[in-house]
Amino acid sequence: MPSVSDLHSIGELARASGLTVSALRFYDSAGVLEPALVDPVTGYRWYTEEQITPARLVAGLRRIGMPVPEIAAAVRAEPAAVHQLLDTQLRRLVDGLADARREVARLRALVDPAQPVTTMLLLSPAGLAAALDAVRFAVSTDPELPMLSGVLLDVEPDGVRLVATDRHRLALARAGADVDGPPVRVFVPVALIDQLRTLLDAADPRPVQLTVAGADLRVMVAGRTLTGTALPSDFPDYRRLLREAVGDRPTARRIPVDVAALSAALADPAAPTVARDHGGKPLAVTVLGLDDQGGLCLLPTADLSTDELRVGVDGGYLLDALNAAGAPQLVLELDGPIAPLAVRRPDDADTYSVLMPIRL
Repeated sequence: MPSVSDLHSIGELARASGLTVSALRFYDSAGVLEPALVDPVTGYRWYTEEQITPARLVAGLRRIGMPVPEIAAAVRAEPAAVHQLLDTQLRRLVDGLADARREVARLRALVDPAQPVTTMLLLSPAGLAAALDAVRFAVSTDPELPMLSGVLLDVEPDGVRLVATDRHRLALARAGADVDGPPVRVFVPVALIDQLRTLLDAADPRPVQLTVAGADLRVMVAGRTLTGTALPSDFPDYRRLLREAVGDRPTARRIPVDVAALSAALADPAAPTVARDHGGKPLAVTVLGLDDQGGLCLLPTADLSTDELRVGVDGGYLLDALNAAGAPQLVLELDGPIAPLAVRRPDDADTYSVLMPIRL
């Protein structure tokens, strides 16, 4: 045990690190940076010389907004792992800046409405059809949630990201495009989406022309022109949802699955389920787990008393996600009974869906 004469007071560490005294107390209580010695009478905290560098690291990570659990991991990690955490936080900040810019543009338009800027896209019928098929299943049909009854088109400089959610599941896909005009987000009503999908022919060499001018939409497809008006609702911040739901998850299990075999198992009337109450109504829950070879299997029990992986899902929702993915092989990403389940295509990082778990 070092003597007090060899230690730094909490005030000295605060000055040396750039953290406030109150911040040092917080990080002590959070188990991030614990003092070397605490006076048993006064409760005063003392720190060693070796704790100055970790304290400066904590101060820097705090300034860039890194979450406390990751700060705690960084303080104890090897340099390579700290660099990975920094890369992850940098990606969050870049995504957050893009979101902030879009929100500022929207607010400027509210404060000072101007003539809408037009953005035009030229898309492949086959690529657009595949993207629509990948997300359509997740559109909300709840009449009490009209703000979710459509597909978000998030136009980027070289394509468009399609997003749909009903709060229980979220689906994303991307279609490449020639874009003329600034990036724009437009929430397209599902009726127009369905009308467009019926006209798309993958064999048609003519590109689909989509024009967005404010809330006005015009689509030229297969020699026909469709018009519509974007939904006025603000679509949820799907990027933030994704970061929180399926961001970097080092503990997640990534399990390859054969779509035909798993779909048949889910559709089998004899497939095992467990009964749970959901909103006052009985719900048959599909429990996913691992077999002896590490492959995915449907379990007849929701017993969580073992260390074995258990994830409860709506089997119908999972079947929808499998069918919409449009691939014979998929990867299911499982990270415990309360973490969202991700359904990914191994050959396409831009097309996947996320299902909320059902508590077992």
